[in-house]
Amino acid sequence: QVQLRESGGGLVQVGGSLRLSCVDSGHSFSNYAMGWFRQIPGKEREFVASASWGGEDTEYAASVKGRFTISRDNAKNTVYLQMNSLKPEDTAVYYCAASPWQMSVRRDEYDYWGQGTQVTVFS
Repeated sequence: QVQLRESGGGLVQVGGSLRLSCVDSGHSFSNYAMGWFRQIPGKEREFVASASWGGEDTEYAASVKGRFTISRDNAKNTVYLQMNSLKPEDTAVYYCAASPWQMSVRRDEYDYWGQGTQVTVFS
């Protein structure tokens, strides 16, 4: 079974950068779309970015497009989220997720989730 673990979160000043990593320790995720979602208390978990099976097709939420980049290395069972020009509104718990679909931007199409990693952007 897919077992996802995120790392790389932390505290960063406005305008700074972080790179999140997500490793599947349970199963190769070559045949899963991979996504990043984020959530703050009292709000729904929201889509951030996703990459298709081979990484050729990527999608981004409008709020992060141009600042965040998703990439994946299937040989290492790892997906990354490079976050640049961070803003206070990027503060959230970020979750890595896997979907059996070739590509998806929908939360309900993702079946496996990591534990989340906190990202806090301060001014």
